[in-house]
Amino acid sequence: MPESSDPAALRPFTLYHRAVRDVRGDALRPLNVLRELHPDVYAREAAKYVGREALMQERVGRLDCLWNDVLFFSPVHPGPLLNAARQSGRAIPPVRFWTLDASQLDPARACVRLVRPWPGGVLPAPDPADELPFTPHTLREHSVAPPATLARLRELPEGAPLILWMDVPHVLYRGCVPLGALGEVRA
Repeated sequence: MPESSDPAALRPFTLYHRAVRDVRGDALRPLNVLRELHPDVYAREAAKYVGREALMQERVGRLDCLWNDVLFFSPVHPGPLLNAARQSGRAIPPVRFWTLDASQLDPARACVRLVRPWPGGVLPAPDPADELPFTPHTLREHSVAPPATLARLRELPEGAPLILWMDVPHVLYRGCVPLGALGEVRA
């Protein structure tokens, strides 16, 4: 039996997004939209892609757009990820994350993207099979931190960059999200 595409079926799932500093306007907006509205915010956020600029031109086939045309959320609670990084010996204070009820997203404008480990720090080529439908079943399957991710974070060498989400499933959303739809949690 096919799974319901009714957004209400997504209600039991929470998505997470690191709280943004210097939010402008009344909505979260994708990077390519920020380029036009707030070039200074775009420049700051685009700096996160130094060394992996090709990712900014990657296509999201399921949503027929570029990587920078979507917002990124995670179906995985950030607490276990941060706790694993803390076990590596890092002193990480509590971090603010926004929460979003998954039913607030239009399933036709969203997908779950599996993100594979980066062998040797090299981003693997995109695989269309890694773009999954945004359904309760898919969210259920990918809402727990992968054991390999937790192991990677527990073993972070001193001085290595802390990239929590590099091998954690993402929810990609082609659109904007009103700030009023967001809650908050600290992890």
